[in-house]
Amino acid sequence: MTARPSDIDRLYGLEPVFEPGEPAKGAGGSDALESFTDVICPYCGEPNLTRLDLTAGPQSYVEDCQVCCQPIQLSVRVDEAGLLSGVEAERVDR
Repeated sequence: MTARPSDIDRLYGLEPVFEPGEPAKGAGGSDALESFTDVICPYCGEPNLTRLDLTAGPQSYVEDCQVCCQPIQLSVRVDEAGLLSGVEAERVDR
């Protein structure tokens, strides 16, 4: 039995390989490699359309508000199927 590239990637903890002509699959077989969502800035209250990379799994990072330029701590939750389960936006100065 020959191993598929995705099996080898998973075995060694590598990022998935996307072959030309194959449909892209995210973590857990999801078709969405990225997602766009509105995040409300905890400083100015304005919505920010933010791109999330779901292939990285649960993560936390800082992104500047597109309106007031304040740093926002984003916490991204991803379920077992690799789908977005939630995003939290918090002030960095607290």
